[in-house]
Order: sequence, then C-alpha cells, then structure tokens
Amino acid sequence: MTDTAPRRKRATIFDVAAEAGVSRGTVSRVLNGEPYVSAAAREAIEAAIAKVGYVRNTAARNLATQSSGAIALIVHEPDSVFIDDPNIGAILLGANAALSASDYQLVSLLIDDERDSRRVTEYLGGGFVDGAIIVSAREGDPISQAIADLRLPAVMIGRPDNQPQLPWVGIDNRGAARQIVERLRATGRQRIGMIAAGLDRDSGRDRLAGFQDALGELFDPALVSRQPFYTYAAGVAGMAELLRADPALDGVFAASDAVAAGALETLRGAQRRVPDDIGLVGFDDSTWAVRAQPTLSTVRQPAGQLGARAAELVLEQVRTGARPTAGALLATEVVWRDSA
Repeated sequence: MTDTAPRRKRATIFDVAAEAGVSRGTVSRVLNGEPYVSAAAREAIEAAIAKVGYVRNTAARNLATQSSGAIALIVHEPDSVFIDDPNIGAILLGANAALSASDYQLVSLLIDDERDSRRVTEYLGGGFVDGAIIVSAREGDPISQAIADLRLPAVMIGRPDNQPQLPWVGIDNRGAARQIVERLRATGRQRIGMIAAGLDRDSGRDRLAGFQDALGELFDPALVSRQPFYTYAAGVAGMAELLRADPALDGVFAASDAVAAGALETLRGAQRRVPDDIGLVGFDDSTWAVRAQPTLSTVRQPAGQLGARAAELVLEQVRTGARPTAGALLATEVVWRDSA
C-alpha cells in the first residue's frame, strides 16, 4: 500500500524566530555562538529550537562559509590490509579524536588501484573536504601530486622521497630497524634474514636499510624475502622462502608484527622453535605482538599519535592558509619480549 501521508515540513530558522518571538538575526547570532544576546532571548530560542524540531542545515552553512567541515584520511592499501593492519586503525582513531575536538568530521577514502585514484582525485577537487591526511603513499602516487596542484591543506604520514613537498609526520624507520636488529644480533644469532614488505614506500625501504646497517658484513641479500604488503600472508610466504634459502637460519626480522605472526605460523609447521631455534622480531608493537605465542619482541611506534599530530597540522593549515614544508619525527622504542 502506498503511503500518502504528507511529509512534515522541515523546521527553519524563521520557525524558530516566530516561536521565540525574536528576529531571525537574533536566532542566527545564537546559532553562531555570538555574544550580545540577552539570557532571556537565548533561553527562549533554545526552547523554540527544541519545540519546532529545528536541525541546522549544515550544507547551507558550509556553502556560505566555503568550508566542508571535513578532513579526508586517504589510505593507499587494499581493503584486506586496511582491515588487517592495526596501525591504520590506530592512526584513524588518533586523527578522528583530534578532528572531533575541533568539530571536524573524518572521511575515510581507500585507494587500491588507478580507478580509485581517479575517483578520489575528482572527489578532492569537488570541495567536499577542507584537507587531507595521506597514509601509505607509494612510489609514483598521483594523489599526492593532485593534492599539491589543488593546494589542498594536507599532511603525509611518512615521507616518500619522490613526492611533492608536503608537510609530514613520521618515525625514524631506519634507525628503529637498526636498533632492534642489533639487539637480535647481540643474542648470538649469526644467520639473520628479513621478511621485507612495502618496499614501494618509505617505511619499507627504510626498514630494509636499517636491517642492512645493523648486520654490516653479515648482510646476505639472499636472506631477504621481498613481499608486497605488511600482512600475515606475507609472513607465511616470506618465512617459507627464507627457510628454503638457508635451513640454518637462526634469526629473522619481520617488517611488521602482522608479518612476524605469519612467520610464526610457518615456523610452527616446520617444527622450528621460537626463540630456541630461531629468534624473531617484528615492528609496530600492535595487537599482533601481544597475541602471538610467544609474544613478539618489536619496535613500538606511536600510531595513534601520528594520526593526531597529522590532523592537528592539517587543521593549522586550514585555519592559517600557510603550508609548512618541515616534517616531524615521533619517538619509537624497542620492546623486548619472548620471541628473541
């Protein structure tokens, strides 16, 4: 049966003014948080808003102010990685908390292929967001250049070398990787391999460089398994590849905790004990690290703080119109547990 009941008309600012017995301008001043409105008038307007069911028209306000009230979080990862990677979730929550405190909305945009890049580029040019936070930017990424061309306030998490000079926040991936591999080497391991991932971005390349720094003359390129993503599946496949390359392997640096968890699965299947036969270390100090058995020695990176700091820097650009080119490094620390 067709519903023929008339729809209730949306209450307007004029309805509020009529109900409160004040001018439209007075209602507008109250809605905008402006002073010079008497307590009695303010109380009458608030009561009228509740009575007539007035809901502010955000779209109309944004049109008038030339502001969307939203910031995009652009993640360059397949859907499976977005779901699987706790760091992305922590970055998202950190950014959302900072934006919410300033009454901004976070809009998540995922990019997996060229079609996604075109779609997101068009969206960014449509004025739907006031700025952007870019996560996991890759080599040759067109989105970063599109943002630079649009002069959209933006911050990158990480700092790809070949990208436009956008502000960034990040960690010293190379130094942190060197520190944990040196600690692994100090346990007496002699044949140490790495499951490297994400080598098309700065984090993956820098972690591999730090691994090589730590090993020095012990570095063997044959003991590096190169995987596309920081995933559990990459750890399963990479660990199998390293065991085939050298069955005498006695240490492994996994490029992330998710990768390390996958490596543990392969080692269990191969009857290799951790840490007795092979010492294993990861990177991130994510939930993977504390749920693994044994728990993972790893590098703690402040993912939530990275998201929050990136959001703060974007909002600063939105408010001031200035675009800093300097970056900000946040601290990491080695967390030593049972796996090495």
